[in-house]
Amino acid sequence: MTRLETADRAAQAKPAPQAQRRCMNRRDFLILGGTAVTVLATFGEGAFAQQLVTSSYARKVVGKVSELEKGGAAVPFNYPTDDIENLLVMLNEEAGAGVGEERNIVAFNTVCPHMGGYMEAGLFRPDHSVLGPCPLHLSTFDLTKHGMIVSGHATASLPQIALELDGDDIVAIGVMGLFFGHTSNPSGA
Repeated sequence: MTRLETADRAAQAKPAPQAQRRCMNRRDFLILGGTAVTVLATFGEGAFAQQLVTSSYARKVVGKVSELEKGGAAVPFNYPTDDIENLLVMLNEEAGAGVGEERNIVAFNTVCPHMGGYMEAGLFRPDHSVLGPCPLHLSTFDLTKHGMIVSGHATASLPQIALELDGDDIVAIGVMGLFFGHTSNPSGA
């Protein structure tokens, strides 16, 4: 028998069937894990997150709808305590957790979560619906997407003030996120 014939027979030979192992590959594990997290966040404890975030805060009127103009200047206010400054704005477009007819009235804390840089009302850019850049490291935040970082060194979103309307009054009812420099947010209650 020649070498060629031996190689040919070896290629044609089928390996003996092995017992099938029940094993999950990485892709299936990630898909299953992602699905489980999504289900739990939607129907489990995550569904009550907004309720938990706002439950310990005092309600406070922070402005009036009639005093805001679309794409106008940001209005400073203090909440939940007198030493924490925030900005109330009416954007030109719908925003995450926005209130009002067009869901475009939102409020955010003025302190950058990166290193505590103060962002004054003049840093609000209505044409792009962003706040920033932070004077320390140029972080800029998208106010239509819950204060998500757009550029810069920050790794967290700006804390958003949860709002609701009571007639013409804009009422602050809670905070979504942690204020810079705090291990837990003051409630103001």
